[in-house]
Amino acid sequence: MEQDQISVHVAKIKESLSPLPELVVAPPFVVVSGLPGTGKSFFCRKLAERMPFLILESDILRKSLFSAPTYSAEESAQLFSACHLVIEELLGKGVPIIFDATNLSERHREHLYHISDKTGAKLILVRIEAPSTVVRHRLLARERKADPEDKSDADWEVYQRMRLNAEKIRRNHFAVDTSRDITPAIDKIIRAIKSR
Repeated sequence: MEQDQISVHVAKIKESLSPLPELVVAPPFVVVSGLPGTGKSFFCRKLAERMPFLILESDILRKSLFSAPTYSAEESAQLFSACHLVIEELLGKGVPIIFDATNLSERHREHLYHISDKTGAKLILVRIEAPSTVVRHRLLARERKADPEDKSDADWEVYQRMRLNAEKIRRNHFAVDTSRDITPAIDKIIRAIKSR
């Protein structure tokens, strides 16, 4: 039954996708990791302004699959199983993808490394960070719905809880502090994507 449910989720995600960017050989696969409020989605939008990417944002996808998200372990497992299947299929076709999710555990990131290897995608890992005072300010603004593009429900309490479980990325990655100008970091990432 659960596999049937995942198949339904996969179909729903694929239906929700905006027009796909042009297909390329060895498509870039940018895996973004970071705590709530660090600026992951802002970074993803800015990167996609510079290069054509399909952004798969877990917060938006969760709400498209679950009308009243509970953020339970089971719900998250279904969401990410479906996301991983969609990512593998699209990368296999040559679609450049940015995966915007907290991606805090190395065990979960391992699935993404495996997908990248299997599809021949060019894996780019990015850790998004910001000082906790900045994050707190942003999360308070989120409660006031100050940014209509912010689709996350995570608040300061969720941030503090998740911070305890965040694991270091063991592979080479870019670290981007969104409390500063992110243009130089995006320039570096684009150079890394374009280098063969």
